[in-house]
Amino acid sequence: MNDVHSTPVQILLVEDSPGDVSLTREALQSGRVANELNVVGDGEAALRYLRGEGEHVGSKATNLVLLDLNLPKKSGREVLEEIKNDPALMHIPVIVLTTSADEEDILRSYQLHANAFVTKPVVFGDFVEALARLEGFWLQVVHLPGE
Repeated sequence: MNDVHSTPVQILLVEDSPGDVSLTREALQSGRVANELNVVGDGEAALRYLRGEGEHVGSKATNLVLLDLNLPKKSGREVLEEIKNDPALMHIPVIVLTTSADEEDILRSYQLHANAFVTKPVVFGDFVEALARLEGFWLQVVHLPGE
């Protein structure tokens, strides 16, 4: 691993599908940048995690959020809107990572200030390749806040 970071990048994956969590974890573990993947399964838990509330008191600061749109309790759109309207969180890059390729979802996500919108490929190899490209840009090229 050619780690350009002195400490692992803290990634929050907001995903309710155990299969997609496993795929994402596997793809990021094979990457070139040391990262720590933290996972929550619903929108309310995502906001508690980012704000260090409840069971997440003392959690490490998140450098990057991978956000599904279709979540229980609070949708990904609502989570994105709250993150980008919260002065304490708005600096965290949010990548929407979802099965949707709907133009309305794409437009709405960017209106809510998503930093990127990625449709999850359904083929495992394509999914791994997409995450490798995300990692290459977001974890190797871009300077993330809190690094």
